[in-house]
Amino acid sequence: QVQLVESGGGLVQAGGSLRLSCAASGGTFSSYVMGWFRQAPGKEREFVASISRGGGITEYADSVKGRFTISRDNAKNTVYVQMNSLKPEDTAVYYCAADRQRNYGVNYANAYDYWGQGTQVTVSS
Repeated sequence: QVQLVESGGGLVQAGGSLRLSCAASGGTFSSYVMGWFRQAPGKEREFVASISRGGGITEYADSVKGRFTISRDNAKNTVYVQMNSLKPEDTAVYYCAADRQRNYGVNYANAYDYWGQGTQVTVSS
């Protein structure tokens, strides 16, 4: 079983950038598809981005395409999401997740087997 710990959240002004990290332990990181999701107050958890086991296939929600970049370093057991041109509507708790079954990412939360505790991102206007 893999444990996931997110970091890098914080408060940033609109137009700014943040990079979130998710460190994995307890499993074979390179065998997991990884995803990022977010949940704003009063809203359902939504897909942000995913990355295949080797990092060659990435997918993004339309709302973040062109602004966010997901990447992974299998040697460091870490997945990242670089978030640029942040908007107030990006404010949410961001979660990373691991999928042990598929070869590439999907955009629905119940496909993922393991979840981190989340890190808060707040974008002020």
